[in-house]
Amino acid sequence: MSEAKQQTGDERFIVETGLAGQIAALAEPVIEALGFRLVRVLVSGRDGGTVQVMAERAHGQIHVDELARISRDLSPLLDAHDPISDRYYLEVSSPGIDRPLVRASDFNDWIGYEAKIKLGTHVEGRKRFRGLIEGFEAGEVLLRVRLTDDGDEQVLGFAPELLEEAKLMMTDDLIKAALAGKAGHNADANIKDE
Repeated sequence: MSEAKQQTGDERFIVETGLAGQIAALAEPVIEALGFRLVRVLVSGRDGGTVQVMAERAHGQIHVDELARISRDLSPLLDAHDPISDRYYLEVSSPGIDRPLVRASDFNDWIGYEAKIKLGTHVEGRKRFRGLIEGFEAGEVLLRVRLTDDGDEQVLGFAPELLEEAKLMMTDDLIKAALAGKAGHNADANIKDE
């Protein structure tokens, strides 16, 4: 972890494992050297094999030409290390509007917006929760949820190591925020390389 990340507490706490983790370990230093942050790596069988790398600017919009630069710098590194023996497409994209939430700052940036989280273990008898983001405080992701249809809302805290996935939910409020520029750091472009 870089010293800057340690000082800001802005390291990713939702990280990949297996093949996606190997690719993330290669991609993250390249992306950081260009002044951006890795959001997520996803390896899928889509289109005959796709490696999707999501990147963003810490604050502000990432542009299509910057995504293309990340792709150009990352492609030869992946070719040299050859983590995937079969042919695949490299797709470098922004997180988009309904973005994954992988850092403490993501939960603070999107307070008041709806999110869905999946845990690696049961809490309150459940692994999946949906509610309004209350932020990240005292080392926990805070989410305002209703545990039963007729129950009152309550704020639950989740330790980052419990989270397997977290993402913003596409809602009218989120779309309005995106159109108003709150989500302006999310470009809608995908850059693909073969």
